[in-house]
Amino acid sequence: MLSLKSLGGAGTVTGSKHLLSLGEHRILVDCGLFQGLKNLRDLNWTPLPVSPHAIDAVILTHAHLDHSGYLPRLVHAGYRGKVYATPATRDVAELILMDSGHLQEKDADFLNRHKLSRHQPALPLYGVRDAQRAVEHFSTVEFGQAVRLANGATFRFRPAGHILGAASVDLEWGGRRIVFSGDIGRYSDPLMPDPAPPPEADYILIESTYGNRIHDRTDPADALQAVIDRTVRRGGTLVVPAFAVGRAQELLYYFWKLKRAGRLPAVPLFLDSPMAIDATGLLGRHMQDHRLDMETCKAVFSIARYTDDVEASKAISANRFPKIVISASGMATGGRVLHHLKAFAPDARNTILLAGFQAAGTRGRSLQEGARELKIHGSWVPVNAEVAHLDMLSAHADADELMRWLSACPRPPRKVFIVHGEAEASEALRIRIARELGWASVVPRLDQEFVL
Repeated sequence: MLSLKSLGGAGTVTGSKHLLSLGEHRILVDCGLFQGLKNLRDLNWTPLPVSPHAIDAVILTHAHLDHSGYLPRLVHAGYRGKVYATPATRDVAELILMDSGHLQEKDADFLNRHKLSRHQPALPLYGVRDAQRAVEHFSTVEFGQAVRLANGATFRFRPAGHILGAASVDLEWGGRRIVFSGDIGRYSDPLMPDPAPPPEADYILIESTYGNRIHDRTDPADALQAVIDRTVRRGGTLVVPAFAVGRAQELLYYFWKLKRAGRLPAVPLFLDSPMAIDATGLLGRHMQDHRLDMETCKAVFSIARYTDDVEASKAISANRFPKIVISASGMATGGRVLHHLKAFAPDARNTILLAGFQAAGTRGRSLQEGARELKIHGSWVPVNAEVAHLDMLSAHADADELMRWLSACPRPPRKVFIVHGEAEASEALRIRIARELGWASVVPRLDQEFVL
């Protein structure tokens, strides 16, 4: 009897983990970290309701932390199987997991030195060595290649767009065919390919990040130029919290497009994120996974000044002349962007540009909802800067695009499971699927089990 249970990414847009069970065998599709609200982050410390030793295989749709970030914890707890991913996802995941382990060690050290934690001592969820061990479990699979697991399951990766290496998973097991959408990208994205349509399936799990929203159709270059122009006119700095993988590279593309057209003001442009710099280099190693040719790649990614070391980053924060700063993390949950927010948020001449989805409980969400102060490194920082939000820069499909992807399925599935979305977004997509397609669908609760 094949069953499905979502151990994360159910009722929330974070922590994606979907467990398939058949007899004594288990497959985990995605192994994400919970982020955002504290009650969700606390779940990262709670043991999974299944022993890591009992999981035969992990299949990874893509490398973002909310889909891969629990892997070091899983391996530390005893998982000994393989982690299947596309070659680009494996390389991106190594960057992200190593950075995550480093930041968690750094944050724990900061809390201990300043005695800011009720835990004595504060411990990281995992560290760099745990991340290294997790990466050692990766086994790469090309798009379209059929892989048969020892437990009898067969799966293939299909391009999902979204970020470098991202895939949907087409899995056959126990006489059933289940498709996991992963995160679906945008159609006609300038960097990433269109998401491949889903095959005929018995069951589909579809993400619903933007299940209740339609992205603004304004040309992102025009929207960016408007924000830059008014910020520079005020003599201010534009700070862009950006996901190091995907969003940072897309922003560089649009800044390059503006510069080539003579529309970018003559101010310095910094990419201040070691991980984003490394991720940018990966596009040159995986040319088959994106739309840009090598010449365009070189032109786009030479537009910014790259800052690797901490002292150069500090100099950016200390410099009050107009400039553009792209820095991670994308929802302002950690990293160098926090230092830039501390430096630039109090000044009304400056602008903070949110360039994608902001999960509940993050500083980015607080800014999006109009917060006039942020708690950063234990202190409250006033927010007098303009806060702009350009959701058309999102790498996630909006509601219309989700329906376009789903409608391409050759025949109606038995059921659609709507996951990886906040409650309102998932429910809105469920209603729309019923109304427009007439298909049965459900929004799973965390740990709710379904017999397939």
